[in-house]
Amino acid sequence: MNAGLIGMDFSAFLVLLVAALIAAVILQYVIGYRFIEGFEGFLGKVGSGWVGAWLGSPVLGHWFESVKIAGIYLIPALLGAFAGAFTITATWKARAKIGAPK
Repeated sequence: MNAGLIGMDFSAFLVLLVAALIAAVILQYVIGYRFIEGFEGFLGKVGSGWVGAWLGSPVLGHWFESVKIAGIYLIPALLGAFAGAFTITATWKARAKIGAPK
């Protein structure tokens, strides 16, 4: 059933959300790559990681049919989630350096 999710069913949404959560946990808490401390920074990474995971397969391609869940190719989705979560943090870190007093 595709009601209200613009061509995506709920199971696909959850797969993308799990990919985003994995990327956010690793970047925020395991590696410690953060701009905003605490739960707010984590939520920012989850949101941008979800968008990255959503764009992963269309941009990177459809890899490994055997690890496809709910129509989502996991490898490109995970790579996209990491790219999205990393990019949002790197962007804000760069903006902070540009705006910092010299």
